[in-house]
Amino acid sequence: MDVYHELAYPNEIMQQVAGALKPGGRVIVLEYRAENLLVLIKRLHKMSLRQLQKEMQTVGLKLTEAPKILPQQHYAIFALDQG
Repeated sequence: MDVYHELAYPNEIMQQVAGALKPGGRVIVLEYRAENLLVLIKRLHKMSLRQLQKEMQTVGLKLTEAPKILPQQHYAIFALDQG
């Protein structure tokens, strides 16, 4: 939770994660919402859903669901892009 933005080499790590997924496997990323100005932490510790999607897309992961169940964080579910 709230770790992805801290990774020194996120692309390389997520390539390994995507490659390790079994068929139907998913990756869940939780990050503070950059879009929410009421989340009172430094900007560098937040991510927008759009940015998460963009970065996951580069390693072949597609956003499948983003339920709004947490008040301050994105709960984003990604799976291998089959298309």
